[in-house]
Amino acid sequence: MTSERLTQYTNGPYTFDVIDSGPLDGIPVVLLHGFPERASCWNAVSEQLHSHGIRTYAPDQRGYSPGARPRSRFAYGAKALTSDTVALIEAIGAGPVHLVAHDLGGIVAWSVAGNHPELASTLTVAAPHPGAFVKSMFTSRQGFKSYYMGMFQVPVLPERVLSSARGRKIMRKGGMTKEMVADYQSGIVEYGALRGGLSWYRSMPRVSPRQFGKKIGVPTTVIWSDQDAFIGRKGPEISERWTTGPFEFQVFEGSNHWVPNQRPAEFAESVLKRIGV
Repeated sequence: MTSERLTQYTNGPYTFDVIDSGPLDGIPVVLLHGFPERASCWNAVSEQLHSHGIRTYAPDQRGYSPGARPRSRFAYGAKALTSDTVALIEAIGAGPVHLVAHDLGGIVAWSVAGNHPELASTLTVAAPHPGAFVKSMFTSRQGFKSYYMGMFQVPVLPERVLSSARGRKIMRKGGMTKEMVADYQSGIVEYGALRGGLSWYRSMPRVSPRQFGKKIGVPTTVIWSDQDAFIGRKGPEISERWTTGPFEFQVFEGSNHWVPNQRPAEFAESVLKRIGV
């Protein structure tokens, strides 16, 4: 593991920005954000982890880093997104690492843990396994909660709506605080990351089931918030069926979807418990 701060790394033609913080000789933990978030969504969680000897690496992922914004939706498949995190772990030079993820970042974390288990020591994720998510779409009300995923397939219109005042109202209705909405406006819309973030959704119809066909053998914790407007209980709860190692399902009561921002101390406790610190 490098004794210097990692501010950027590359994967093929793309350059990614990273927030590397905490003790230089600390236990390496990679934090993967969701939509519409950036690496900074982990700041409060990271602060909690640093005092326990954790060094955190939070990248702005594909579509968010200015040097990694391919135009085509076909460049945002799960395999490509996974390769970005693999490249980060290799740049850290301290594999395996502990993986932590929220929302769509969970797709990447589950894929890395399943396809590159030698790079992942543990997994703490606030998102269901993709197989469990698909199962829940047909066996619960998850399909109703995920209606927006279909709307995001429409070209151009989602960008226009989500970059307007109406978009900010949608974010507030989805549980963001006023401060988070302000960060969304400056850090996503004005920063030029909205189209790239939407491309994650637009690539989903082309994801191969084989990408998530392997069961997860690393120790795993799945977190779900009971006020989550976008993810129902069933997907996270049945994610254990896609694991073979130690598994824990944790419910954060009274919390909404944006748990890393709103419950950072408890989220950090879950990470530390899974790591064993």
